[in-house]
Amino acid sequence: MPVRATKRGKDRTPLDGSHDVLICGASFAGLAIARELAGSGAEVMIVDRYEIGERQTSACGIPTEWLRRLDLMDCERQRFDELVMHTPHGDARYRLPWTFSTFDYRELCQLLWRDCDATFETAKVNGRAPATNDGEAIAIDTDRGVIAAPLVVDALGWRRMLANGDGYQPPDAPLSRGLEVHPGGGAEDLEIWIDRRYVPAGYGWSFPAGEETRIGVGSFDPRFHVRGTTELLAEDLGRDRVRYQGNWIPHKLRRATEGGVFFAGDSAGHCLPLTAEGIRTALYFGIALGRELRAVVEGRQGREQAAAAYAEFNDAHEWKFRWMLRVQRLIPRIPPRALGPAIQAMGNKRFVDWIFRHYLAIAPPDFVPSADHQERPRHQQGDAEQALGAERDLVEAEQA
Repeated sequence: MPVRATKRGKDRTPLDGSHDVLICGASFAGLAIARELAGSGAEVMIVDRYEIGERQTSACGIPTEWLRRLDLMDCERQRFDELVMHTPHGDARYRLPWTFSTFDYRELCQLLWRDCDATFETAKVNGRAPATNDGEAIAIDTDRGVIAAPLVVDALGWRRMLANGDGYQPPDAPLSRGLEVHPGGGAEDLEIWIDRRYVPAGYGWSFPAGEETRIGVGSFDPRFHVRGTTELLAEDLGRDRVRYQGNWIPHKLRRATEGGVFFAGDSAGHCLPLTAEGIRTALYFGIALGRELRAVVEGRQGREQAAAAYAEFNDAHEWKFRWMLRVQRLIPRIPPRALGPAIQAMGNKRFVDWIFRHYLAIAPPDFVPSADHQERPRHQQGDAEQALGAERDLVEAEQA
């Protein structure tokens, strides 16, 4: 288990003062936002209770093209062009229209941080502090003092720490729960189990990643405890039950702005229902928010305009999340004996290509300009707003 990297003794200096942008949370979304702001001239601070890349929070898999577009291929551990689906009454092997990669969490975070020019401090965010004398600045209370900025991002995860009110608490909040073990030794197949022996509503998984395999169970019902069935799946696969890690997983999109604060990643519900894929969406929405904030610090729009544009972008995806949530609620109602034949029937190549291409389009990798077409450094491109506008047009066209 990771140890919180709290500074001690002479290194535990107080934090105070104001910055141009304050990003709370140093995982996928927070680092993607900071990366978009690099080279803007803004004074950006990131705070997190753990060091960058210290605390893995997922099985760490993503469509390969997202790694390519962001120049993160060095963190790739294994690549798959097939998905194996298991049910008690039949299995199916799907040939995917795009490849999926597992990666090393620490290395990916370090690669994102490589492209940032922000400052970073380890500090626990407690919530909002009383307003400062500067009417534009939003004050944030940490265990090392109060810091402030006119542009504040909550990328702290499902708790939504900087929201007004009591935040986001299980088991009543719309959260799934997941737990996995990380035994040593690789495997060849990317595998999913839809089997009520492991979970009444949810699925099990095996994600090989080079020298280890990530085996776990996710439950759509937060009241169902998954430790016993995670261990059962590992035992069925003949693997050791070691190096546990788990997390709560949001499965409902939330408001992207509130009280002047911007939310991204799990704090905004940017995790897809049904599949619980949240890395690609954290990067996607993080990049979108980073572009809007960059326009503010460069004087091309105000904070209110950025909030309105980002909220509109977020909300334009709500119907996609809503439909995936409907499927998430439908699958547990399908009789087990019907599920196996249904999974096999859906293995038709045309259907697989159609469904997986639509799934990828929810957060498409071409939202990030290809490195082959970047004449200038990625953070100095003047067409960021144009790219964001094109994505909005695409979303509107899909809705129509």
